[in-house]
Amino acid sequence: MRILTITALFLLMIFGKNLSAQQSTYSEKYGNTLNLGLGIGGYSGYYGYVGRSLPVFHINYEFDVARNFTLAPFATFFTYRDVNYRETVIPLGVKGTYYFDQMLNANADWDFYLAGSLGFAVDNVSWDSDYNGDRTYYHSAGPLFLDAHVGAEYHLTRKLGIFLDLSTGVSTIGLAFH
Repeated sequence: MRILTITALFLLMIFGKNLSAQQSTYSEKYGNTLNLGLGIGGYSGYYGYVGRSLPVFHINYEFDVARNFTLAPFATFFTYRDVNYRETVIPLGVKGTYYFDQMLNANADWDFYLAGSLGFAVDNVSWDSDYNGDRTYYHSAGPLFLDAHVGAEYHLTRKLGIFLDLSTGVSTIGLAFH
């Protein structure tokens, strides 16, 4: 995962549009953003539930807390069906994000960040009614999780951006509505 993260950021920097220095008077506000993403979760983090990568839907809303720092309450959804049961997991939590645009002298079209998320997962397992086997063998992961993120957003317009968020729990690509 670490190699994927470094490679993705490197490619964004190489192929990114206009990563030139910006004026020192530039003061961007990062919050008040609705982020909608689709992605794939890995084996770590709160994906210990099913022990495999799954497609997920992720939503969060960022608001400013301090200069270059936002908080974003979030919800994620994924479901998995096996031969005898269905599991639905909804991780809920908050993501704290620090933006490095000014430190990197990035163009105003780009945002680069590191983040951490903390939360708990609501887990529901339902067994098929005709399953007569041992229903006690199923052991899910603990409900609390902590994930690390690295990401970038490119602003298509003043109100719309696309982002890539690589994480130890859920990596997503999506739209940001400012």
